[in-house]
Amino acid sequence: MPEWLHVSIFALTQIIVLFGLFGLIVPIFPGMVVIWLAILGYGVIKGFGNLGVVLFVVITLLMLFGTMVDNILMGAGARKGGASWTTIGVALVAGIVGTLVWPPFGGIIAAPLVIFSLEYWRSRDMHIAWEALRGLATGWGLSFVVRFGIGLVMMALWWLWVWRG
Repeated sequence: MPEWLHVSIFALTQIIVLFGLFGLIVPIFPGMVVIWLAILGYGVIKGFGNLGVVLFVVITLLMLFGTMVDNILMGAGARKGGASWTTIGVALVAGIVGTLVWPPFGGIIAAPLVIFSLEYWRSRDMHIAWEALRGLATGWGLSFVVRFGIGLVMMALWWLWVWRG
């Protein structure tokens, strides 16, 4: 394969990886999956090799964790803010259903609305409901930081594969 083609494949993959990485800023954009697909495409085109297979497995595990971490951290934040486990479970379902029924914003609207509404209904106290919602939002912010970090690690592992493979 000519050198210009190697460089072009690397550059195109890097652009897609960066697009996915910065897409993580938008809560509805599947940045982790975009990064993973770009790296998968690179492996299919260039070949995986021994190091590539090992690193791609690690990258895949990171992608799977990264796609779930926001639900985990948002739920933990809401729980820390005082929300009940039932409220958190209903909010998670509402977020999924909201995303399916009214993409892409349904889930972003439904989950916080359910947290606030159910906690207000349960406690009859606006302050308690607000604290649960603040906890959810704090978890959401923390999840962005974690997902962005995971995205950077995925990119670094791909670079290791490119330069050492």
